[in-house]
Amino acid sequence: MTTTVEHATARAPYSSARASHLTGTWHLIRLALRRDRIVLPIWLLVLALAPAGTVGAYEQLYPTQVEREALTASMGNNPSIALLYGPAFDLSTAGGFTAWRFGTLLPLFLALVCVFTMTRHTRQEEDTGRQELLSSTVLGRYAALTASVVVCSVFGLATGLLTAGALIGAGLSATGSLALGLGFASVTWVFTAVAAITAQLAEYSRTANGIASAVLGVTFAFRALGDAATDVSWLSWLSPIGWSTQLRPFADERFWVLLIPLAVTVALLAVAYALQPRRDIGMGLLPTSLGPSGAAPSLRTPFALALRLHRGVFIGWLTGFAVMAVLFGGMAAGIGDLVGTSEQARQVFERMGGSDAIVEAFLAAMANSFGMVATLYAVQAALRMRAEESAVRVEPLLATGVGRLRWMGGHLVFVLLGSALLLAGAGLGMGLAHGLRVGDVGGQVSAVLVACIAQLPAVWLVAGVAVAVFGAVPKLTNTVWAVAAVFLLISMFGPALDLDQAVLDVSPFQHIPKLPGEELTVAPLAWLSAVAIAFIGAGMVAFRRRDIG
Repeated sequence: MTTTVEHATARAPYSSARASHLTGTWHLIRLALRRDRIVLPIWLLVLALAPAGTVGAYEQLYPTQVEREALTASMGNNPSIALLYGPAFDLSTAGGFTAWRFGTLLPLFLALVCVFTMTRHTRQEEDTGRQELLSSTVLGRYAALTASVVVCSVFGLATGLLTAGALIGAGLSATGSLALGLGFASVTWVFTAVAAITAQLAEYSRTANGIASAVLGVTFAFRALGDAATDVSWLSWLSPIGWSTQLRPFADERFWVLLIPLAVTVALLAVAYALQPRRDIGMGLLPTSLGPSGAAPSLRTPFALALRLHRGVFIGWLTGFAVMAVLFGGMAAGIGDLVGTSEQARQVFERMGGSDAIVEAFLAAMANSFGMVATLYAVQAALRMRAEESAVRVEPLLATGVGRLRWMGGHLVFVLLGSALLLAGAGLGMGLAHGLRVGDVGGQVSAVLVACIAQLPAVWLVAGVAVAVFGAVPKLTNTVWAVAAVFLLISMFGPALDLDQAVLDVSPFQHIPKLPGEELTVAPLAWLSAVAIAFIGAGMVAFRRRDIG
């Protein structure tokens, strides 16, 4: 009797300690949801409802069974298309087409949302010192990590279920819809776990995001190569996005594949939880070397400091742009295989590209796509100013005599010039690849380069919105991502969905001349540039007048 009591007493503190590791988790979940109450619902609705919008469009584009079978045959034998969109299992139904159209690209957005959200509520909280302040209260060791995992996991599940529900409402089968939705959710779970690990490894949030994004890029490349080359098809099974497509929604679904991402997620989370107690708050497990006590002459100006902060991210973006540009340029000459005999599909490309020539329409559409992606870089670079301010690294700089506008100008160089260089690289790569295939390098490089550079006013306008929000209401800077997402999704899917012109005009990219193919008109470029300058100017004035912090 006495022995039993003694053993129970000895075990009580251990049991209590384990329970205390999660103390405060629910409060942190509520805090995270409150902070992301605008951004996450917008991403949820936009990404989850986008696939359902293509159901009706598919029936308009390919009204006959002959056209649908021809589409499946041409896409199933096209490695270039498989590289981007994945395997075309069955495009003879609206469900199969929807799964193929969104099966690889939409999970990319979902994974990035979860990576950035996970890092924001873990590593970034430590960067700013808020986590240390919270940890001084009654807060368990694993509370912050668990709260972030729960928020991201529930977001992924909600997106998947809403996607499935919307597709069922559009008339598609429940089994295929659920397979597609759960496939999307499984990708978010895996990369939530990846970000949970990188938050333990890296000392700074941008490094954690960079490592997790690199993992996403590598796994996407595995999926692309595995789908495009039959002799290395096994590479697709090394990618979470590949697992999602291998569920085969609307094409003899294989739900057992879900066991793979679930097992990987659990294993990765176990690693993250094992790493958490091995480091101090604010520190990372990867060793970081201390710099010299004094800055080199090349780092003693605001521009030089901005260069140091932006160069790694910019090089990564530029590399990605170059690779995709060469890929799209190589695809352009054979784009006729994509539309097949469908006159409706040809008309969609013409609405997107603004030309009766299908190749020129494709090049114009791709130039527009590069412009939209460059917008993401521009917004990210602009919001870096807010990250520096939140980390209390701006005020000490300004105390040295550096003017606010001078500091801001260093970052704006990379917002404006950086996006211009990305588009120039895309134009050169795509024009060169296409020119080599058709035997007209000089003519195609110049035409495609102009088409890509013409996207700049729209890119700068969205970046200007980010600068204005940072200058006037810095606490709302994350909402800029939602604004950018709306613009991009309207431009990406609006023409295919045959949206009303008034809705299409909301996106600045719809006002850009469709080059090559259309005449270069200066008026829309001029007024878009003027609006961008106005936004940037307003942001600079507001930043100069407001308090730091």
